[in-house]
Amino acid sequence: MDFNFDMVGPALALGLSSIGSSIGCGIAGMASHAVMSRVEEGHGKFIGMAAAPSSQSIYGFILMLLMSRAIKAGALAPLSGIGIGAVAGAAIMVSAIYQGMAAATGIQASAKQPAIFGKCFAALGIIESFALFTFVFSLLLL
Repeated sequence: MDFNFDMVGPALALGLSSIGSSIGCGIAGMASHAVMSRVEEGHGKFIGMAAAPSSQSIYGFILMLLMSRAIKAGALAPLSGIGIGAVAGAAIMVSAIYQGMAAATGIQASAKQPAIFGKCFAALGIIESFALFTFVFSLLLL
């Protein structure tokens, strides 16, 4: 039996980033459920904030597509793809998890003080930027 590990790197990029997005959205989603049970209005904005970590899975998906094309074209060695996929996927995953934690506290804080809701997105944007940096810098390696 011949095993081909060419697509392990792209799979790692997608899988790890999607795991992070699901964990981050889960953490923030649980916070939004708790807050929605205590407030009468504004539920949509809490759900929106809870969805913020989902964008990291998009970075992983695009990275997976571009990496797989580069490997098929011979422009990227499969072993290099594994390294890029594992490290970039892990960095994006951690970003999504921490963004979910920050979103959870932002949801809780804005339930007490609705005026700070928009300001809470600043921290989410800063955390998101690390996933974006990882994505862009990984593309430079392809």
